[in-house]
Amino acid sequence: MDNKTTPKDFFMWAGAMVALYGSVIAFIGLVFDYINYALPNPLAYYSSDPYQGGISYEMAVLIVLFPLAVMLLRVIHSDITKDQTRANIWVRRWALFLTLFIAGASIAVDLIVLLTSFLNGSDITAAFLLKVLVVFLVAGGSFLHFIADFKGYWDTYPGRSHAVGYSTGALVLLTIVAGFFIVGTPAHARLLRLDQQKVTDLQQLQSEVMNFYQQKRALPTTLAALNDPLLYNTVPVDPQSGLSYEYTKNAGLGFELCATFNLAGEQSGGARTMPVVVGGKQQQDNWSHAAGRVCFVRSIDPDLFPPLK
Repeated sequence: MDNKTTPKDFFMWAGAMVALYGSVIAFIGLVFDYINYALPNPLAYYSSDPYQGGISYEMAVLIVLFPLAVMLLRVIHSDITKDQTRANIWVRRWALFLTLFIAGASIAVDLIVLLTSFLNGSDITAAFLLKVLVVFLVAGGSFLHFIADFKGYWDTYPGRSHAVGYSTGALVLLTIVAGFFIVGTPAHARLLRLDQQKVTDLQQLQSEVMNFYQQKRALPTTLAALNDPLLYNTVPVDPQSGLSYEYTKNAGLGFELCATFNLAGEQSGGARTMPVVVGGKQQQDNWSHAAGRVCFVRSIDPDLFPPLK
């Protein structure tokens, strides 16, 4: 073991590498999520709330680890400037060679994936090409940066080192800020989750109204009639206002369920869908809605849901 390596050297380099690798992985994952959101794959499932996926975690990792990596590397290079023997310690050589190996391997794997997809005739989409390009640029940039560091290029040209550092920081900041324009703000995501919960509650109420009819051969006059303490059944209320949802019993076996939504939304996959009659025609539940007060008109088909004996 190199006797010039101190515990401070080891943990400074270990911390810098962990923070750096975590930042790079989070950056690539975040850009991938943006690409998936902007150019979705019709065969893949994506949550309608992007912050419920990895985006919030990746943003948090970048916000915490990237400044930490920059700070630790600055301290390390400051120590090297004061004492040139710190440039030859074994932990620095291992850290640089490990980073070069990972960056080089990433570039090779990236090219292999691209060529394999091309040669086997796969549909090379714009999203796929963008992801390949992102990995290539990040891995290539890291490789060039650390090979220059190993050769002492940044010590010779400290001004260029600072310029690269500021540019990288600006790119990371721009990537994080861009997320608020691409997928919306956390406040927007909260409104979306509230609307999704409202749709789920209305789906539950629709199912309970149907069960009530099958048990009692009539529709409930109010939602309060669905409360059954013996079955531990409690009618849900609007999670935003705390008020009851609107229910109206129409002629025959028709009824309406109404709620006030924050945003316009497409069909939501909360509870299971079931056949209903709308406008005299049988169709699957449709929970698409505009912003504001929206009513869902339903009518139970007794042939599909006959009363229980």
